[in-house]
Order: sequence, then structure tokens, then C-alpha cells
Amino acid sequence: NAGTEADVYVSVYGERGDTGSRQLLRSQKPKKFLKGQTDVFAVEAVHLGHLYKIVIGHNGLGSGNGWFLDKVVIKDPITDLDYTFLCHRWLDQGQDDGNIARELTVTDASTFPGRQELELKREETWAAEKWKFQKGNTLQFYNRLTHGFICLSPDSRVDALGDKKNKYGKVFFMWMYA
Repeated sequence: NAGTEADVYVSVYGERGDTGSRQLLRSQKPKKFLKGQTDVFAVEAVHLGHLYKIVIGHNGLGSGNGWFLDKVVIKDPITDLDYTFLCHRWLDQGQDDGNIARELTVTDASTFPGRQELELKREETWAAEKWKFQKGNTLQFYNRLTHGFICLSPDSRVDALGDKKNKYGKVFFMWMYA
């Protein structure tokens, strides 16, 4: 339920002014703002110079209107620069802090050296590891303190006592069982 059917609006701010509130209407995808999807929009505006912040939010209407936004990347066709605005939060009246709009400042590459490489590694790691968190899997973590396993079951049960007789010793393990 990380996507939204609500109307999404953005205001872009640069050194020469702002766009005002613009609804994001036509994505290159048939359905916009779906979980795990990257949507691309064209927004026409005068050249704002270097961008420093955006305000993005939705109107809160429609079923399933809560939205988890990872990030926004704005590509400036004049300067060929990319501006990244990290969010990684909910825009949802029932989640996080209850806000359905966020003010995001630009992530400056000079402030975060290697940021693109870190983002790529994060995405690669998640792509490799997300299978572990699929519905129906049970997670087992070895607990070095108790010398047993902590089990997280698909039905939300947690067995924190674990099995102290497990043959795998004192090394950290994580197993997945379907």
C-alpha cells in the first residue's frame, strides 16, 4: 500500500523563483504512483537556475491515498544537471507524522561524496535481498547473547526464546523458510 491514487502536486524552487503548485498529470506509465514504480513527468516552467528545494504532496482524496515517496530527481534540460531530493517517508495522514506534503531540500553531491555510488549499492543490495521478506517466509536470526534463535513468523508471531540446542554455534545466521 505504498502507492497512491490521490492527485499529486509539486512546487519547484530555484535561485530565480518557483513554479508554483503543479499537478503531476501524465506519467510515462499507464497508472501512476504505484508501489515500486518510477514515474516520469514533464513539467514546463521558466528556467529557475540552480534548484534548492521542492514541496511535494497530494490532496488526500481517493481510496488508499497514503503514499511512500523514496525520492524525486529533477533533470534540467538546459544545464543537463540532475537534482536529487531524498524523502524516504510517508505522505499519509495515518502513517509517520501524518503529513501529506513534504518540503525536501536538494541533496548536493559535494555534501555527500559518493552519494550516487551509495544509492546504487543500496538498490543493488535490496534487489538481492528483498526475496527474504516475501509473504509467507519465516526469518530466523541467531542471537549471540542467548545462544539461540529469534524467529519472526509470517503471522507476526515472535519467538524470542529460540532453540538453544541449534547446531550452528555462535555465528550470526539468517535463514529463510517458505
